[in-house]
Amino acid sequence: MSFITLTSDFGTKDHSVAAVKGAILSQLPEAKIIDISHEISPFNIPETAYILKNSYKSFPKGTIHIVGVDAELSVHNKHIALELDGHFFVCPDNGLISMIASEIQPSKIVEINIHDRIETSFPVLDVFVNAACFIARGGNLSVIGKEIKEFKKITEIQPKVNHQQNQIIGGVLYIDNYGNVITNISKKMFQDIGKNRNFTVRTMRLSFNKIFNKYNEITGDLPYGSSTFEGNKLVLFNSAGYLEISIYRSSINTVGGASTLLGLEYRDRVTIDFISDSKLAFSTLS
Repeated sequence: MSFITLTSDFGTKDHSVAAVKGAILSQLPEAKIIDISHEISPFNIPETAYILKNSYKSFPKGTIHIVGVDAELSVHNKHIALELDGHFFVCPDNGLISMIASEIQPSKIVEINIHDRIETSFPVLDVFVNAACFIARGGNLSVIGKEIKEFKKITEIQPKVNHQQNQIIGGVLYIDNYGNVITNISKKMFQDIGKNRNFTVRTMRLSFNKIFNKYNEITGDLPYGSSTFEGNKLVLFNSAGYLEISIYRSSINTVGGASTLLGLEYRDRVTIDFISDSKLAFSTLS
């Protein structure tokens, strides 16, 4: 049985998702199709990468991932298929892979060449499905495209380190269903740069001097779900290992999420300032 996942910004109101699933099942009736998400913000590549990077590893090796975000073919946006970490991806070359493959490089990449036979305004349906089904039947990537070594890189949304200022400069990468604000600052970067020093997490309006291990840690010894702390803001590293700014037990529809209550949006700046050993010593002496 072939596992094929779908990630797109199609939404569920229109026919697009159903058409793609039907086309897969027409070629592979035994295929197991899994929806990762169809609620990606339109054309949002970093959001796509965040969701896919933190979900694909949970699937069995050999799973094929079709990605339909910003997929229209152009000179600057080619269609590619690749093998990465034992998984296959069929997607546009729009910078998405550079974010997923920041730590693991693809073992093989091809530029899909079946467009010579297909003219389409719906490439996910007419090109990606055919490529994915071919791979699922055991086909070699080289048959559907010419091998390439490079893929488009996105670097402007990567966090930066200012060693002179003892600072990590990051930004908002994603806002989840609860309104939690996920930044592009990883726990590994925080530990590597921070080296157990005191710190301050800053946004335009807020600052934090403590990072919690889990959401309900903010309640201390009070019972889980205590209303005393509902609406309180906190910072933690989420299950994906990224710095997250949250409102305890919030939701977009009730209390309000961190994004709306704290006025944080995609790409807004978030920095971490570390206190150098000399400054800490001076503060202690004072």
